[in-house]
Amino acid sequence: MSISATAETQAQAGRRPDTLKNGAIQILLLINAFIMVYPLVVMVLSSFKTNAEIFTSPFALPASFSLANVDKVLAETNFVRYLANSVGVTSAAVLLILVFSTMAAYAIARYEFRFSSLVLMFFLSGMTVPLKLAIIPLFIQLDTLHLIDTYAGLVLVYVAMGIPSAIFIMTGFLRSLPREMEESARIDGASEWKVMTAIMLPLARPALVIVAIQNAVPIWNDFFFPLILINSDDHKTLPQGLTVFMGEFTTNWGVLFTGLSLAALPITLLYLVLSRQFIAGITQGAVK
Repeated sequence: MSISATAETQAQAGRRPDTLKNGAIQILLLINAFIMVYPLVVMVLSSFKTNAEIFTSPFALPASFSLANVDKVLAETNFVRYLANSVGVTSAAVLLILVFSTMAAYAIARYEFRFSSLVLMFFLSGMTVPLKLAIIPLFIQLDTLHLIDTYAGLVLVYVAMGIPSAIFIMTGFLRSLPREMEESARIDGASEWKVMTAIMLPLARPALVIVAIQNAVPIWNDFFFPLILINSDDHKTLPQGLTVFMGEFTTNWGVLFTGLSLAALPITLLYLVLSRQFIAGITQGAVK
């Protein structure tokens, strides 16, 4: 047997375990994708069904793709109002989280000062204790500030929840960026604000997208804090507002599934639009 044939045989033998490993990984990913997507498919299909269809054939296709449940959602509830409230609260909270966490992370990552590590640990300590454990003193404090049943009180709570993890992600990403570009900009006479906004932030766009998605999804889906802090129907967000379909004795499941499907649509579209930047941020080590 020639040397080239022997080398080819060894290469094929080395590739065989890798092929089996990759195949097993692909199978596991497909199973995981099925487990994650199938409940969503059932939810969407159930939104076209009546209560009788849901109980008799919960996993079958609907008899007809009627929009009667959509009409009930829009006509019998303040769904549009709940949707606008969720969009406003989520957008305001994510925007404030991005602004404050970026400025704090930039100072910690790009400037050298004596207590930088201590300041970072102070922010990271906010990730160790869930804010829900402090709901009683938090409620008392917001009530003293007259922020109960207001958008501002809800947004401030979400900002306080999101800033620690956002600073952690942004600091790790900004520390990985080379210093040569910002030093060149300073030599050319650029101000510190210009260096941050025109040079560093465009490079940190994948990390900003990660922070935005990581905070937008739980804020959009949150039910606990609106339940505690919001009283009036006009200020309710979608998760809290959709509970009107759950009666004490009966529940219109078709209409409820329709509301849930419509509520999941905006955040799903947001992820699809930003998915490329999200994946880029992960592969570049933004969460090291």
